[in-house]
Amino acid sequence: MQLPVQPADVVDIAQYEKLRPGFRQQVIAEKERRRVRVGEHFTFLFENRLTVRYQIQEMLRTERIVAQAAIDHEIETYNELIPPPGGLSATLLIEYTTRAEREVHLPRLLGLERHVTLRVGDLSPVPAAFDTRQMGEERLSSVQYVTFALGEPHRQSWSQAAAQGRLRLVVDHPHYRAETALGPEVAAALAEDFS
Repeated sequence: MQLPVQPADVVDIAQYEKLRPGFRQQVIAEKERRRVRVGEHFTFLFENRLTVRYQIQEMLRTERIVAQAAIDHEIETYNELIPPPGGLSATLLIEYTTRAEREVHLPRLLGLERHVTLRVGDLSPVPAAFDTRQMGEERLSSVQYVTFALGEPHRQSWSQAAAQGRLRLVVDHPHYRAETALGPEVAAALAEDFS
């Protein structure tokens, strides 16, 4: 289980500017281990404590947030992205290049929350739980937050399923169908989240 980011883990903007180049390189490398492309337009970035801390620091930097109450609010908001005990958490980026494409495709993806699963071997699929605050009645946001609550059998079978190429992220929406097998490096990185 990963602990939430605490105020003591966050440095002030001036200190962060000094640390940022090295910290940013570390996080970029970590994100590469945790990025899963599913089809042409969906990218899942699996979050952990490091990626969440980075997002908090970057938000404070970008928005020039220095008041402790506002910092605490950002920490509380982004801590929702830390994986739940025994599970995984991801930011789903729905990537269409132009506004016109987004206006066509995002409304067609309504109901997506019922069509994303993680498959571990022959075990029952693990449905993604979506943050419904990112959804409207007529269209989705192009950024979604999802969690996967893995059962004990899924966690125990994880490494073997990955080695066999049977660990898959699946989208089976009528307007977007794609799946990707999680490679050994990604599978190992994600296993760190629930081990």
